[in-house]
Amino acid sequence: MPYYQFEWHHAYSDEPISIYSEVDDDGWERRKVELFRDGSVGYADGARQRGTTGLAEVKFPSVEEIAVQPEFKPRLISRDEFEAVWKDALERP
Repeated sequence: MPYYQFEWHHAYSDEPISIYSEVDDDGWERRKVELFRDGSVGYADGARQRGTTGLAEVKFPSVEEIAVQPEFKPRLISRDEFEAVWKDALERP
């Protein structure tokens, strides 16, 4: 199962600046964490969500498709890195 982190360079105050996604082998997001400029965090999985964060309703595009958009900087990350971000998001008040 691949794990991704995307930096999103933009000026919107209500959109995340960093997105972490766990994607299943069929291309569907299973879990997501979004970090916002103000320090807040949103997350979602199949059973819960915090804030405006939700799982994608379409299959996840390839890293190459995302990388052609200049405002996004994607990278593959390890499961351990994703799990640490996920755990931190769940433990926040």
